[in-house]
Amino acid sequence: MKIRFWGVRGSIPTPMSPRQMQSRISSIIQRIKPGDLASQDDRERFLANLPDFLFSAIGGNTACVEVETGEDCRIIFDAGTGIRDLGTAIASTKRPSVNNVFFSHFHWDHIQGLPYFAPAFDPASSVIFHSPVAGFARILADQMRYPYFPVTMDVMRAPKTFVELAGQPVLFGGVSVEYRKMSHPGGCYSYVVRESGKKIIYSTDTELQESDFLRTRANEEYFQDADALIIDSQYTLGEAIEKYNWGHSSFSLAADFAVNWKIKRLILFHFEPSYTDKKIFNIFKSAAWYIGHLENASVEVILAREGLEVDV
Repeated sequence: MKIRFWGVRGSIPTPMSPRQMQSRISSIIQRIKPGDLASQDDRERFLANLPDFLFSAIGGNTACVEVETGEDCRIIFDAGTGIRDLGTAIASTKRPSVNNVFFSHFHWDHIQGLPYFAPAFDPASSVIFHSPVAGFARILADQMRYPYFPVTMDVMRAPKTFVELAGQPVLFGGVSVEYRKMSHPGGCYSYVVRESGKKIIYSTDTELQESDFLRTRANEEYFQDADALIIDSQYTLGEAIEKYNWGHSSFSLAADFAVNWKIKRLILFHFEPSYTDKKIFNIFKSAAWYIGHLENASVEVILAREGLEVDV
């Protein structure tokens, strides 16, 4: 399986401001020495050695994650603003597509990109929406009506299906998708994708609880030995304590959780909109350092950012 990240921010889109761009360029210029410009190889070496927070951007779009499997279907988690770029990429292939969109919940940052998802307007393609929430078709339709939006979902010419999940896994040939409710105000669902013995967990907007760490049969079946865990890492530990019951986790708690369940890859996700790229990269380094000092820990830490692909 392959994971692609199209939007990784939480709460609200966070575009880079002109001042932030100017500051980044200024920081790069200050690092340049005459020898860095002597040849093309020198210039490329200089760029390659820049700190990640200067040369690589997290991106400002909200949650949208694509999982590519061996089956002829596309699995998409959430329709934040990142789904617009995903839709543009799909449309550029000029081929009909089957798109299975699974919603974690219906807060704005997880649905606001849906009206701009190009395949939904292609009559040769299809979109199948999935959620455990009863009547969720009305929730989606309500954001595309006056006075919130100029056109309704009726203008989406692709065939649309709304599947209300009722406990059983969703099967796509040899791929299964299961779900589980997590702690978040108003409710939020995580998902597990399984294929050929591999397992990916998508758990955005999750405030980890003590019960999530317990060695129950259900917990072991759902979390144990996952090949990749994409999880809410919105806060530092201090912020998570201060914002108790806000529905998000700290990077250190996510690290403890990954080690507890022997997860192979911990992918930090759903970042605080007020965080700069530099702060997020520092959080990534702190998470890797923290796991490195835990006993019997062998978890690879990955920082989610737009354009990142992870093979599982």
